Amino acid sequence: MRIPSVPRPRSLAGQLFAMQAVLIAVVVAGYALFTYVSDRRQAEEAAGRQATAVARSVADSPSVREAIRTPDPTAALQPYALRVMRDTDVDFVTIMNPRGIRWTHPRRSEIGQRFLGHTERALRGETFTETYTGTLGPSVRAVTPVVEADGRIVGLVSAGIRVEAITERVRGQLTALLGVAAGALALGAIGTYVINARLRRHTHGMNATELSRMHDYHQAALHAVREGLLMLDGQYRVALINDGGRELLGVSGEVIGRSVAELGLPAPLTGALLGSGPRVDEVHLTTDRVLVVNTSPVSGGERRGTVVTLRDVTELQSLMGELDSERGFTQALRSQAHEAANRLHTVVSLIELGREQEAVAFATAELELAQALTDQVVAAVGEPVLAALLLGKTAQANERGVELEVSADSRLDDGVLPEDLPSRDLVTILGNLIDNAVDAAQGSVRARVTVAAYTQDGELVLRVSDTGAGVDPSQADLVFQRGFSTKPAPAGPGGRARGLGLALVRQTVHRHGGALSVATAEGGGARFEVRLPLRTAPVAGGTS
Repeated sequence: MRIPSVPRPRSLAGQLFAMQAVLIAVVVAGYALFTYVSDRRQAEEAAGRQATAVARSVADSPSVREAIRTPDPTAALQPYALRVMRDTDVDFVTIMNPRGIRWTHPRRSEIGQRFLGHTERALRGETFTETYTGTLGPSVRAVTPVVEADGRIVGLVSAGIRVEAITERVRGQLTALLGVAAGALALGAIGTYVINARLRRHTHGMNATELSRMHDYHQAALHAVREGLLMLDGQYRVALINDGGRELLGVSGEVIGRSVAELGLPAPLTGALLGSGPRVDEVHLTTDRVLVVNTSPVSGGERRGTVVTLRDVTELQSLMGELDSERGFTQALRSQAHEAANRLHTVVSLIELGREQEAVAFATAELELAQALTDQVVAAVGEPVLAALLLGKTAQANERGVELEVSADSRLDDGVLPEDLPSRDLVTILGNLIDNAVDAAQGSVRARVTVAAYTQDGELVLRVSDTGAGVDPSQADLVFQRGFSTKPAPAGPGGRARGLGLALVRQTVHRHGGALSVATAEGGGARFEVRLPLRTAPVAGGTS
């Protein structure tokens, strides 16, 4: 069974075109009707004036008065009346006696008959006009008396124009008017069609219901999408922003119509949004978030704006940092396993050579060295997460030819850190500072990184120093911006891109209300210091 298809509703452009065409037709028709009625009234008034002028001219003619005095007025007046009709373009000229008996008429059979119409006012000496139905049909006529020199009324003259003739005159004018109206309607229809064709292109042929439904879907999608969506116009003003975009950018209030430069965003992010070219998966930092930014210009022969999408990868970035640390630990363990295998082979070989004492001494020395390092770190930093991080970073730095040591003034017992200072953030801060220091110290003379961790005056102090080239004082602020690096090539475990670690450190420190600074270390190189407020009183006292 075939289901009959439901006709698609007319598009919005088609509805507007039909409405405008009907409107133009109604206006033109109304104007034509008004003009017809007005012209007909004016034509009747003009016909009345014409008839009055002809009737008076005939009544004032001396030859007419002379013919009336003759025994047979018709003989002289009938040819005269017919000639006047032809010359003045009226339909009849009737000359009659005061009693209304006709002496002339366009139809000869009507001569001698009584005039059909009113004559009372004319017998009183007045000239008047009226519309009356006579022998020739409805007509606009004028009646005037023929007066002798002594004032006597010796006859009456009536001249008139048939209403049908008046209608024919108006009909000719109306035909010309309708031609002009048709031209105006056609011109208006063409203009309406052109405008609505353009509108149809802009609305993609959709009707009003479809546009309303799409708007509803559009609004629902904007509020449902968790990712941030930002649309900028050609002047880089905010044209649209969804709830996710407001949250990720940290903006509030009315931002529609404001320039991107007025939103108070970090300079690198503002520069990315003001860029003219597309950007794909760029990482940018706000006050407390790590965002992946994608921009795509909207163009249609000219720049119309930019569509920006924002994804929050703050937690993902932290997990990537932890994963990089785990990778570093894995590589360090792999290297240590290789070294342990070499040492084991050495011990086995010494035993096979019969030098058991040397084998025992060698194995004992290696165990004491490893245990001493572990004891040093654990004694200084009792917090388990940081202790594990330092042990892993020590092995990792050793593989890269850098000595990592914990300073003697470090003292951070387990339980000192409050619950509102998560260990993940500490790993982000200290791990990135150590990675940056190892990168800087690698290749230097007596490459060494020194780490200090202690509490002081209600603050957690983390200090990392290296023996590298140091930081130029003029770049002390730039070093914490995303993308800043003195080395162009990726390095470090996992091959993470440079220029993001210190920016993440600054973001995390600021999120916890701390302070971050960089200075020159005592033996050269750079010294980074982080101070985080401890909102909970420390369990154990720290050293200064």
